[in-house]
Amino acid sequence: MLGEYRITGRRATDIAADVERAIDQGVLMPGAALPPLRELAEELSVNPNTVAAAYRLLRDRGVIETAGRRGSRVRQRPATTSRDAVRVDVPPGVRDVSEGNPDPALLPALDQAFAAALERHAADPALYGRPPADPELVALARSAFDADGVPAGPVAVTSGSLDAIERALTAHLRPGDAVAVEDPGWGSVFDMLPALGLRPVGVAADDDGPLPGEVDRALRQGARALLVTDRGQNPTGAAIGADRAAALREVLAGHPGTLVIDDDHLHGLSDLPVHPLSGVTTHWVLVRSVAKAYGPDLRLGVLTGDPVTVGRIAGRHRLGPGWVSHLLQRAVVHLWRTGAVDPAAVAAAYAVRRDGLLAALADRGVAATGRSGMNVWIPVPDETAAVTRLLAAGWAVAPGARFRLSSGPGVRVTVSPLTPADVEPLSAAIAAAVRTAGAGRYG
Repeated sequence: MLGEYRITGRRATDIAADVERAIDQGVLMPGAALPPLRELAEELSVNPNTVAAAYRLLRDRGVIETAGRRGSRVRQRPATTSRDAVRVDVPPGVRDVSEGNPDPALLPALDQAFAAALERHAADPALYGRPPADPELVALARSAFDADGVPAGPVAVTSGSLDAIERALTAHLRPGDAVAVEDPGWGSVFDMLPALGLRPVGVAADDDGPLPGEVDRALRQGARALLVTDRGQNPTGAAIGADRAAALREVLAGHPGTLVIDDDHLHGLSDLPVHPLSGVTTHWVLVRSVAKAYGPDLRLGVLTGDPVTVGRIAGRHRLGPGWVSHLLQRAVVHLWRTGAVDPAAVAAAYAVRRDGLLAALADRGVAATGRSGMNVWIPVPDETAAVTRLLAAGWAVAPGARFRLSSGPGVRVTVSPLTPADVEPLSAAIAAAVRTAGAGRYG
């Protein structure tokens, strides 16, 4: 079962630490089966409850997964291994369209925003005991939520979308709980869930977002939360339309105990209306980030939700970081107040590149998706072969393994670095890579 390796330890913490060391050192490989509780307890001369506690610690840390009578195994991707490790080294001369970054040319200059924040700070410095969220930032965020039909609720500030999502999940869920997520979906979420001891349950989606039947299935099977991307889904570009939102809200009405998290990370640079699922269930959160529209280093997210959930998130945040820098908050207020970003113009700039690539791929018989946002998703027969072939042709794309649970293979292309002259050579390279990958697999 474990080869020559033997687990050691007398206490639960020691046993768990020994297993983690073995995984880190490559002695225990992904998928390796661990001994049954009683068998290991007898070998170590400890109480079976001690081994059970050790396995529980490992499961809660996202190191192993348990399946009842089928026993416990090392996760295929332990929580300590980020999906960012599944990447391509980009040699000199190869164009990188893999990273998922916005186009720096479409980001606003930040000098005036921080100058205004520093001026406010000089007159009114943020000190201990002040409200954690800048009142002007809260008012602007709430006004934007209202304009988009987001249900009423308090507003809180976190260090970006992922921080808010993590805090929302831990506010209600416990290790071992299942979370319904889009598949393909955001790799950072797939990393985070096992690190929290939570179990992702993949939900198939199309251009309109998660399929209602798939969501209903996941919730009936015990998923306690649903995480959806409202617009610009990563990696597929899906956006939830009005009809799909209505169908999903009908499903959620039958599961009122579900925690619903709307991730509207593309707010500020999308020309599509938002159709949130928030407000149907008892507990819900809608999260917005400034990273895509104003710059990834502006680690600030705003959220609203039901009072219990937002209260737990804000309370736990106060016990840790305390608050997000008021200099950063006030800089974002300045950016919002001055209209530093024209959402329609930025959305149109990404759409020209995205739609151009989609059209060129369609002309070559290659199916791809990218309804909104800055990414295009291309299903392929063989992911490794397609990535390798594209690299040889001078293009580095993101392997789909970063974004998949059980959905089919694919590659992601970020359109941010593309110029009009890039569309034809890139689409030709993708078409050739897809054909070559298919021939290699099926020929």
